[in-house]
Amino acid sequence: MINNVVLVGRLTKDPDLKYTGNGQAVATFTLAVNRNFTNQSGEREADFINCVIWRKPAETLANYARKGTLLGVTGRIQTRNYENQQGQRVYVTEVVAENFQLLESKNSNSSQNTRDTGVSNNQTNNYTRNNQNASQTNLGVNPMNDFGATTIDINDDDLPF
Repeated sequence: MINNVVLVGRLTKDPDLKYTGNGQAVATFTLAVNRNFTNQSGEREADFINCVIWRKPAETLANYARKGTLLGVTGRIQTRNYENQQGQRVYVTEVVAENFQLLESKNSNSSQNTRDTGVSNNQTNNYTRNNQNASQTNLGVNPMNDFGATTIDINDDDLPF
């Protein structure tokens, strides 16, 4: 069975760090993840995905991430249920994060938080420009040059695709 989740989104509020009775750190947070399409009005919608992270990564997330932080998360989906005070069964589906990555520098995140306007065109342009620069620097570079090879000769039958 496979249960893997990869998310990239912005925190909707600061992570909520708590400790269990036996001292285990647990942080809950919600990621706003943009959908890949727009609605009939031409506006982009987002899904708000509840996440939980445990132990040392929970403490690290709470120390370094704030509302609006662009975050990459890997983990798994988990469903649990409980009975509320009215005696009704409540089902909760959330992402149990195993790893996370801060996806922008502190400076761009702090300027992001003061504007609170989502991803700006400037940030998108910087991302695109940086990726283009990285691509251009790798153009024409033969990774086999260190081994004295000038061309790479691979038979099509040896390729896995």
